Amino acid sequence: MGLLYSLIIGALAGFLGSKLFSGSGKGLLMDIIIGIVGGFLGGGIFNLLGIELFGGFLGSLFTATLGAILLLWIISKIKKK
Repeated sequence: MGLLYSLIIGALAGFLGSKLFSGSGKGLLMDIIIGIVGGFLGGGIFNLLGIELFGGFLGSLFTATLGAILLLWIISKIKKK
């Protein structure tokens, strides 16, 4: 169940992050990858800052979406160089 949960959160967070950052999704597989990496990134940053968001599905989705947006921003800055 944990893998399925991660895939669902990753797909939703990656899609939302892509839509909010660039206005379009990147495709199902890329959205899942972006969302999962964004979840680790967002969770790590919130943990380092000592911020605890609400838990459950919505908390995971929010954290992963913010992490996905940050990841896409970092990638866009790297690509510009």
